[in-house]
Amino acid sequence: MDLAFIPSPSTGVVHLGPIPLRGYAFCIIIGVFIGVWLGNKRWIQRGGRSGTVADIAVWAVPFGLVGGRLYHVITTYEPYFGKGGHPLNAFKVWEGGLGIWGAVALGAVGAWIGCRRRGIPLPAYMDALAPGLALGQAIGRWGNWFNQELYGRATDLPWALKISDDPSIGRVGGTYHPTFLYESLWCIGVALLVIWADKRFKLGHGRAFALYVASYCAGRAWIEYMRVDEAHHILGLRLNVWTALIGLVVSVAYIVISAKKIPGREEVVEPAALDAAADGAEAKTDGADARTAGATAGTKTAERAEGDEDGKSPQAPEAAGSGKESVAKGAAKLTKDAGSGSGKES
Repeated sequence: MDLAFIPSPSTGVVHLGPIPLRGYAFCIIIGVFIGVWLGNKRWIQRGGRSGTVADIAVWAVPFGLVGGRLYHVITTYEPYFGKGGHPLNAFKVWEGGLGIWGAVALGAVGAWIGCRRRGIPLPAYMDALAPGLALGQAIGRWGNWFNQELYGRATDLPWALKISDDPSIGRVGGTYHPTFLYESLWCIGVALLVIWADKRFKLGHGRAFALYVASYCAGRAWIEYMRVDEAHHILGLRLNVWTALIGLVVSVAYIVISAKKIPGREEVVEPAALDAAADGAEAKTDGADARTAGATAGTKTAERAEGDEDGKSPQAPEAAGSGKESVAKGAAKLTKDAGSGSGKES
């Protein structure tokens, strides 16, 4: 008897009148918003403009959703194109089935298009977005909990996931490893690792994004190995295990090689933001000059007003001095004439 376990939702959809609210889609949407929010904050810290991350995400997100679905359908084609499959079900994204590998690959293509339109280097944008992507995945993985899918081997651990029985899809009830939870927690750790390493080592030129890919792949490899859902195998390993190992090796190689060829971090990530800052500084300088000129003019006006109140212009002291000299000279002349008259009688 299992004394403790994580229960699964009885249903993955709640109807708000005629509108179905699906838990899987809801988790994906929240994950996208969290990723864009954190990416925007990091982009501003790098010297970019607010809103740029969201503008480019308008290209990246749809491409990512298409890429994630394509990867899932191609690698798990039997339910759609195999015997008894239903091809139209390939479009039912809300029922689950998004491959992170395809989402990141095609999402990067969409981001590249958006970056080219804004004149922004793609590696710098991906570096800013990397921790947000990991957090978005951590939230998005809870969509698998709503759909009761992608769990691991049977277990009686206290944190085991309770899965209900569903013969229509071949699902056997019981308690299993909650691999969705393991991956969600791992992705949170990846986000924290990238944020710390980026601050500590000033990662640039795509190396923060490469660290995200490498660390995620390291965790995905062992988590994928625990899963029991149907998957294609190569040399005894699940296809996604091989994909994770290849992604790990390529990402580590990129970090090492790029650090030698282009060390450091980009000084300018968005030229438009730099131009806007320069224009703002110039406007402030012009405003300061205008205030200084106004203050000088005000001082001169005050001086002239003070002179008018005294009844003389600024040259008045000099004029007054000249008047005094004229009076003194006149007095001296009268005295001299008086002296001359007293020496003669008439």
